[in-house]
Amino acid sequence: MTDSRIATARLGSTGPEVGVQGLGCMGMSFAYGPSDAGESRATLERALELGVTLYDTADAYGAGENEKFLSPFFKAHRDEVVIATKFALAIDPDDPTKRIIRNDTPYIRQCIEASLKRLDVDAIDLYYMHRRDVNVPIEETVGVMAELVREGKVKHLGLSEVTATELRAAHAVHPIAAVQSEWSLFSRDIEPKVIPAARDLDVAVVPYSPLGRGFLTGSFAKAEDLTSDDFRRQQPRFTGDNAAANAALLDPIRTVAEAHGASLGQIALAWVQQQAALHGLPVIPIPGTRKPTRVEENAAATRIVLGEQDMELLEPIAAKVAGDRYADMRFASAGRE
Repeated sequence: MTDSRIATARLGSTGPEVGVQGLGCMGMSFAYGPSDAGESRATLERALELGVTLYDTADAYGAGENEKFLSPFFKAHRDEVVIATKFALAIDPDDPTKRIIRNDTPYIRQCIEASLKRLDVDAIDLYYMHRRDVNVPIEETVGVMAELVREGKVKHLGLSEVTATELRAAHAVHPIAAVQSEWSLFSRDIEPKVIPAARDLDVAVVPYSPLGRGFLTGSFAKAEDLTSDDFRRQQPRFTGDNAAANAALLDPIRTVAEAHGASLGQIALAWVQQQAALHGLPVIPIPGTRKPTRVEENAAATRIVLGEQDMELLEPIAAKVAGDRYADMRFASAGRE
């Protein structure tokens, strides 16, 4: 592994220049079982050394604990990092174990102030609507977000898990720098409509879970391999017959990995990175990790070039995946296209 920094790309026509790979920080304090704070902090520092400058969090990750955890790192490197956080997932008043989606004005106002306080910054570089509340016109939601830009609390706007129609409507209200959605060898739903819309509008795409929530690395084969507090145990793709069927889909990735002397995860990431050239728009995946060695491995994937035969071998995988991305598909754009 060399210490050469990764290349850069711009987040849309109006956004900042960032490394072509970002870092998903959710798992450092939420969702993926026990974590080591010291190792996570070392991961943040190592990522920055390698040119990773886009750091992704949300107010929903650990009920704000993830933002608090990241705050010291952001303050120490404020001029070097691009902070992305999100609003929209609220606790269900009728069941504290569940989430609901809120995009209303009072809630957005409440969320921005809370995130600014937890992060201890004057402004958030990239503020996402985490999920779409279909009961609130998206023009209204983005209108409030635009007010936050004018007030200096937010620098750039992003949307997560929106449809092409929603993206276009939002962009007409205020320029959108980035649209974040799941995109990987296992999840290619956004390619027919969202990707063309993003390209037309000069919006960057930020794929989350580009490693299929770790499944594409071969690090686990079924939900039972995970700790009891790992939220992936509830995801349809990793349980029962689905898990067995999907594990078999890793074979082509292994073949390509062997040919390149790379790991499965590196091939999965290289495929996502290569979509930028294939679709003609900036693509900044945000693989999550809590280990410095893993962030080194992930960054090295930006320099792997997959050939035509490699891409042909990997092409059929997504169509064969068994199971939905979420147990509750309200948290995805599927069905709203």
